[in-house]
Amino acid sequence: MSCGFRCGVGLLAMFAMSLCLQTAAAADERTREVDLDVVDASTLHGKLMCGYQGWFRCPGDGTDLGWQHWGRGRDRQLGRRTGFGPGRVTVDMWPDVSEYEPNFLYDTPFRHRDGRVARVFSSADRSTVMTHFRWMREYGIHGAFVQRFGNAIRSESRRESVDAVLSHVREAAEAHGRAYAVMYDLSSMRSDAVTRLIDDWRRLSRKERVTSDANYLRHNGKPLVAVWGVGFEDRHKKYSLESCSRLVRALQTAGCSVMLGVPTGWRTLDRDAVGDELLLDIIASADVISPWTVGRYRSPAEVTRHYERYISEDITWTESRGVDFLPVVFPGFSWANLKGEELGAIPRLRGEFFETQLDAAAASGVSMCYVAMFDEVDEGTAIFKCTDDPPVGDGHAFLDMEGLPSDHYLTLAGRAARRFERIGLSRSGDVTERAKK
Repeated sequence: MSCGFRCGVGLLAMFAMSLCLQTAAAADERTREVDLDVVDASTLHGKLMCGYQGWFRCPGDGTDLGWQHWGRGRDRQLGRRTGFGPGRVTVDMWPDVSEYEPNFLYDTPFRHRDGRVARVFSSADRSTVMTHFRWMREYGIHGAFVQRFGNAIRSESRRESVDAVLSHVREAAEAHGRAYAVMYDLSSMRSDAVTRLIDDWRRLSRKERVTSDANYLRHNGKPLVAVWGVGFEDRHKKYSLESCSRLVRALQTAGCSVMLGVPTGWRTLDRDAVGDELLLDIIASADVISPWTVGRYRSPAEVTRHYERYISEDITWTESRGVDFLPVVFPGFSWANLKGEELGAIPRLRGEFFETQLDAAAASGVSMCYVAMFDEVDEGTAIFKCTDDPPVGDGHAFLDMEGLPSDHYLTLAGRAARRFERIGLSRSGDVTERAKK
């Protein structure tokens, strides 16, 4: 073999090795660009998800909806828009806005103790949603169920605002590697609105192609759609169980897995549930159910009793029918400014109330959990960053953080999320077998 040939081979080998190293380096660089904690959106198992209202609006945010969900009543300067100020406030907690983009914050009539003007965000701003999903990533929360209310999609003009928030969520979920899914809330709906919901989902899935997103949450091999409000006694006269059944069948026919938000007394058809066995048939046909427990207990001791009295038998019932169980947990409750009731009616106890529920849910053996809510300061259930220095003054009062840092509840939720990840992994074999069936 000639020296030239051997040298050529050597040069070729060196070139190939160099190419391999460059390719590997490029792959490593791409890996570094991708968040290694990107959530697996192929299943709800192993997930801690939050409810995401995304319903806050402010004058000047481009929606022409005024102080939506911040305040009530008319404002003379804003004409028909909702007012906001002492005596016209509807939130019980104040967001910590120190990490929001300053250009997307809005001055309010309130002031902090040191005289600073109190500011709030609008959910209609892309930067707000990006900030919220960044927090989900930083604290290890897996994602969010994005709320869509029937009255908000009643007309094209009303729908534009919620569509914009959903668009921001899609972008933020991708940017921060979080999962998301659509949740329809049947509150304030009537039976004739079911058709509107079905049409809305067809538009989202076919025209907007939300289910083609890699971050759209799937379960049992199909895109997951949640429907909250099925079977509640106080809503039974507004929309029937028959219409709920039709909605579930339509979503399943469209190729979706379905999660149902149901009353606490669903299994025994009492308490907050309608006394109709059709509810049990609808629940048995679902992929996941999530009994609503906000306000159903008020202390750590009551949490323990609730799990002993209801949840254990609920899980036995659902497991025997191949339905997954998604427990609801919440950090506390208050709607003094919204409803005129006691401020901090269900106290947070510096996180003890929340942690007791998270511990009970994990101990029950379920592989998933729903936190109500990520951003609902209206009813004092928000876990996102709220300030320990809320506005002060006559005619209004807000909850503080009891001396805790603003991210305390995000930290607790993220810690619990890792527990549910481990439970999900331990049950992965059972989950695989169920998916095959």
